Amino acid sequence: MFVRPFRVKSNTAIKGSDRRKLKADITAAFPSLSADELSNLIPNKEDLNIVKIYAHKGDAVTLYLMNKNPLFFELEKQLYPTVYVLWRYPDILPKLKTWPLVVQKLVGGADLMLPGVVLPSSGPPDMKRGDCCAVTVVGSRTPVAVGTAAVSSAEMHSQGMKGKGVCVLHTYMDTLWAFGDKSNPPSLPDAQGDGEAVEEEEREVDEGDEQTQEPSPDSETTTEQACSVIEQLSLTEPGDDTIGKSQNPEEEEEAEQDSLKMTQENMDALLLQCFLHALKIKVKKSELPLLTSTFLRNHMFSCCPAEKKLDIKKSSYKKLSKFLQAMQQQYNLVRVKELTKGVESIVDVDWKNPELRSFTVPAETDVEAAPFQDGGDVETPYCPPEITTLYSVSARVEPLFLDAKKRKGTILHAADVRSIVTEFVKRNELVEGSNKNYVTINPTLC
Repeated sequence: MFVRPFRVKSNTAIKGSDRRKLKADITAAFPSLSADELSNLIPNKEDLNIVKIYAHKGDAVTLYLMNKNPLFFELEKQLYPTVYVLWRYPDILPKLKTWPLVVQKLVGGADLMLPGVVLPSSGPPDMKRGDCCAVTVVGSRTPVAVGTAAVSSAEMHSQGMKGKGVCVLHTYMDTLWAFGDKSNPPSLPDAQGDGEAVEEEEREVDEGDEQTQEPSPDSETTTEQACSVIEQLSLTEPGDDTIGKSQNPEEEEEAEQDSLKMTQENMDALLLQCFLHALKIKVKKSELPLLTSTFLRNHMFSCCPAEKKLDIKKSSYKKLSKFLQAMQQQYNLVRVKELTKGVESIVDVDWKNPELRSFTVPAETDVEAAPFQDGGDVETPYCPPEITTLYSVSARVEPLFLDAKKRKGTILHAADVRSIVTEFVKRNELVEGSNKNYVTINPTLC
């Protein structure tokens, strides 16, 4: 859920009543957390904020921050602890163990599959489908991921440990972790039972094999592997497929700056292209003044090539207002004015500007182009829909149309209705003799 950056909607300090409600919700969700531990986790006099965010897929999430560090997040009225809380109290959730190298996939956004789960000799912890749970690595009690159980403990065995085990929501090294102080996980060795678990699993896999079984790794070796992978992950950027990738710090910083600069330059170029394209093809003089937000949404976005994505925040301008201001000052292409307080509009366009006249519409969108006119009125090819009024024969007027063999539900054009009614009047001699503009109304026509 937090593999990609999220958008912050609001950030407000929590009220006293909300703080008490949060504590009650935490106690109900995590009953193993004692009153003293809860008081230490959420002191009454420490700053506590509620942050409303939207995840990259649009999910509305509520964060609870203590001194700017995320402690819990709420999704669909269910409360989940962050890794920062689990590192202090690792036993408040049932845990499933996995191999150290699997952690890399979880950090990259994958869910935990059952074949990657290492079960102790006592079996999986007691869980129901949808229960909140944590993920650790063999040899360590340090949680590295939080999610919901995709299956219950009983279903794990009935499915033969195949399929999805945990729907991962939050991991160490994701953007929610980066929203906090970015501290590294503590070393919490868990030597008890891990060697037995590994040995038991190898015995099951190799049962019946005539080849000699290699000795299983002892607890100390497994613990060292787990700590080593967690340390290496702290050196790896989220989404990087290489564990423990190291570079010279100066070279890495320089490469990052070059990459950022290149990205901004590319986005600036795309922004200018969509801007000129929209002015040349989309905007009509009759539309002015045009809200800048409408110009962006209805015109600039539609001019973006299909294989690219226009994102002003990734440009050097960061905001549409700054970009339009630059277009006004540097090129004198448009004139932007605040007609309503806080709302800007494009009030004028220099259609004869050399920059605009020399712009060529990209090949993939040439089909949209129409002859450019200096006056700004662009004749874009448009074929409006043809609207025709039709009439349906209802039950009440059906007797009027029976002679024409038109039953209830028949669809007729206006000319057909007029013809049938006229024929009915003539056939029944309802035209008044003295004045042919009048018709005598009989019961059927009535």
